[in-house]
Amino acid sequence: MFFLTASRLPLPASRPLPLSPLVVLAAALLGISFAGPLVRLSHAAPLAIAVWRLAISMVVIGAIVLATGSWRQLRRLSRNDLFLALGAGVMLALHFWAWNASIGLTTVAASVVLVNVQPVIVAGASALWLREAPTRGQWAGILIAVAGAMVVGLGDAGRGAAAGAPPHALLGDLLALSGGVTAALYYLVGRRLRRSLDLWPYVALVYGACLVVLLLFALGAGTPLAHQPPREMAIFAALAIGPMLLGHTGMNWALRYLPAYVVNLTVLGEPVGATLLAALLPGIREVPPPATLAGGALLLTGILVTLTRSKRMDNASQGSSDAA
Repeated sequence: MFFLTASRLPLPASRPLPLSPLVVLAAALLGISFAGPLVRLSHAAPLAIAVWRLAISMVVIGAIVLATGSWRQLRRLSRNDLFLALGAGVMLALHFWAWNASIGLTTVAASVVLVNVQPVIVAGASALWLREAPTRGQWAGILIAVAGAMVVGLGDAGRGAAAGAPPHALLGDLLALSGGVTAALYYLVGRRLRRSLDLWPYVALVYGACLVVLLLFALGAGTPLAHQPPREMAIFAALAIGPMLLGHTGMNWALRYLPAYVVNLTVLGEPVGATLLAALLPGIREVPPPATLAGGALLLTGILVTLTRSKRMDNASQGSSDAA
């Protein structure tokens, strides 16, 4: 388990921002919205998808780290930071495995909505690890979000026997939810590590640890990795370029300049983008059922309530500091 200390990362005053964090997060949102539909289009095993997605990304990242010489920053890491990086890589690997598996068992809409309970989990984890307990308003938002998740899950369970419905939708929902938990831990640790590491050495370390764990999972499960057809390799490359390098790496960049809960809220837009793409792409044509839409709306409303209360608390805290 990770032990984190509460901290606010100040905006670095010594160097101007090369890009607006909001612009980067908007691009990251575009990238991650393609993840669900691309995984659904693939016929490869979930572990194979995750391994190839990370492997192709690491080729690009490794070239950048070597070309810039930023790998030297890794020498300055303490043992505790290395442990945190390894833990973050494990959490990311578990996230990819659980979420990729969920895509094949439930609908794209249900999967991306449930995996996106991450901001709620970050709020709960803050009370335990960061000693920042949510307010009553924030807990109200959390309860609303949990209710929405139950609506999505029960709706899929009720459709289990319906013609054409995913046969293991409830299991897929649970896997997607566990993917949200592990992703939340990954973001919390990233907020800590980005203090001392620039973007490329940070993602090289964490993505590399993630790739090693996924390879071990694949070997243990006997998942075939080699001899993938050209169509699958094209999907893997698209997952690396869009959701991984543009999406995850863009959000990791923003972790240096924005609080973790703000960066993590980027994923709130993914259900909209992913569901739209899943409905439009010829290979999927998946229109979400009413229960998923209603439960997803309720879940996202709860997360937005939590965010609103967090922003009010931060503004009040900032005002008190200015007055002092």
